[in-house]
Amino acid sequence: MTRTAAPTGTGTRSSRRLRPTLAMAALAALALTACGTEKTPVGGAQSNPAGTAGVRPSAAFTEMMSKVAQQCPPSASPEGPPTGPTETFPSGQTPPSDAIEPIAPTTGPEVELNARDWCAGNLHEERITQALRDLPHPTPAKVRTILNDLGYIDERIHDLKQSGTTRRFFLDLREQGGRLCLDGSAAGENTVVDKCATPATGPFKAGERKA
Repeated sequence: MTRTAAPTGTGTRSSRRLRPTLAMAALAALALTACGTEKTPVGGAQSNPAGTAGVRPSAAFTEMMSKVAQQCPPSASPEGPPTGPTETFPSGQTPPSDAIEPIAPTTGPEVELNARDWCAGNLHEERITQALRDLPHPTPAKVRTILNDLGYIDERIHDLKQSGTTRRFFLDLREQGGRLCLDGSAAGENTVVDKCATPATGPFKAGERKA
């Protein structure tokens, strides 16, 4: 009896041809899945910061002001500017009768700022002066960048402009009913930052500052 062999050759060849095709299809599906996975976080990253981008500078400013004020107890008393060298006399001796006593100021930040603002103002003066003294060839743009890096936002920076060889600016640091502002001039080693007082309420106006 003659046996008929099964046509295995054709079936084997067909399965071998399908394997590369199936492998390529699987790789294509994985590639599409990977692309979708990569695109998802990118789209999320682009949409999420939009609502918080404008909040960060203001939050940083509030935090910076709070940290500075924490160093000033509410009972801190103002330290007025020195009126001259202080003379000490040995025990048992009295100052000469013609000695001139310093006159307490009646106007200016010394009397118009409360104790908390006076103390905080000293700290703001120091940190800003140190940063601007190291700035070579200051320009209004460079000064603004330094102030921003220190936490002072653009909304609180006023009248930043060139004035001769210096860069003048004012900072509105009013908070909690205070009247503190700063009058600064950036000029390298000759940088000067002084306290000033401004009305506690209303917009900050150049004409209403009181030195």
